[in-house]
Amino acid sequence: MFMAKEIPKELLEILACPKCKGNLQYKKVEQKLECKNCKLAFRVEEGIPVMLIKEAKKIK
Repeated sequence: MFMAKEIPKELLEILACPKCKGNLQYKKVEQKLECKNCKLAFRVEEGIPVMLIKEAKKIK
């Protein structure tokens, strides 16, 4: 069974949305970080957040 790498708590505390600088919500099961302000989701690959606006997915 594949176990996703977790983002360290210390990193989660300092991460912010690259677009609006707002808070991000970590979705561990989905392996993504969501910004509710911008309605964007940033994927997490092997515990590393991909914080590129052009690669973010729109969320509802």
